[in-house]
Amino acid sequence: MTEISHAEREHALLSASSAHRWLVCTPSARLEETLPERRSSYADAGRLAHEMAELKLRKYYTDPIGPRKFANLMKQFRESEHYTPELEKIADTFVEYCKAVGTQAFSASPYVMIESRVDYSHVAPGGFGTADFVAVGDDLMIVVDLKTGQGKPVSVQGNPQMRLYALGALRLVAGIFPVSRVRMAIIQPKVYDEPQEEEITVEELERWAAEIAPIAQRAWNGEGEYVVGEHCQFCRARERCRARIEQYFGAAELAPHKPSIIGWDEVGEVLRKAEGIVSWYNDLKELALSHILDGGEVPGWKAVEGRSSRVYTDLDKAFEALKAAGIDEAILYERRPLTPAQLEKALGKEQYRDLLEVPGHVVKEPGKPTLVPESDKRPAYSKAAAVFADAQ
Repeated sequence: MTEISHAEREHALLSASSAHRWLVCTPSARLEETLPERRSSYADAGRLAHEMAELKLRKYYTDPIGPRKFANLMKQFRESEHYTPELEKIADTFVEYCKAVGTQAFSASPYVMIESRVDYSHVAPGGFGTADFVAVGDDLMIVVDLKTGQGKPVSVQGNPQMRLYALGALRLVAGIFPVSRVRMAIIQPKVYDEPQEEEITVEELERWAAEIAPIAQRAWNGEGEYVVGEHCQFCRARERCRARIEQYFGAAELAPHKPSIIGWDEVGEVLRKAEGIVSWYNDLKELALSHILDGGEVPGWKAVEGRSSRVYTDLDKAFEALKAAGIDEAILYERRPLTPAQLEKALGKEQYRDLLEVPGHVVKEPGKPTLVPESDKRPAYSKAAAVFADAQ
């Protein structure tokens, strides 16, 4: 088995993972090209989960790796600073799904591709990416992607990343398998309890490809207008993008000089134009701090030492000294019940559900109403329905 390393992989300008951005804001791909890629602990943890999953899937499907070598490789992964048992559970959830589709979705053992490079440059110039898992058999292709984050739910419905992976994978098996259906699945255990799946025909996929090809060409050329929206969240230019700044500060222009109070129609427009301004401001502030700490200057700003905190040099020795001085041990510790979320993590989902949810010891309370754009897929809040639920 070859060494598994995901950190140094090439990335296409029109990457599948950023397609949700360059399909809307076409100049963003060339703009991001001028800026360095950023690493984060979240991304590093995600890479580690993918590497663990790849090892386990290769052992199951393709590589006759012995138990000793497998254990040594897993030991290396578990010694990583980014490893947690929860992260391995997430990888295992993905692995179990991929194993299951291999035995349940096909009439015979499928042809599988694990962490394979797929080329979709016939749709998006220079486009390629790495598909986490692909299984092909009969007239069906299944493309599966692992998401380790919890910050934002990723929907599989119409997902351009998944569709580009599928288009690339179809090219690899063209003329070998009579694929007419494509099933795409996203495994995001921190957000969804179940896999998110969408199945479409190859004909539908190719129609979609024809629709986006001209957009992809504009993105490759760096043409079009900058468009601000949710897709800006992970853009490398998100803090300094002039289009975002002009939109946010242009919100003030919507308040006319006639009445002192703006109308509700104007409130909606101001909220729309200022959407994301708080997170953008915090991102920009963090970027400026990093620039100053690296020796740069931001006129009017400086870095200072934040509020300090006290820490034990040696917790055990400190508490032993307190107890030796006659301090009651009950004062040194506090006992708190674990939250339902903490217990679910400690017990595992199945045992947690059987012991707490099924007997009714834990119930889900309705969430607090929150304001979102009309495009949000969640149903609108109903005050009457909430009152009825409280009365049950």
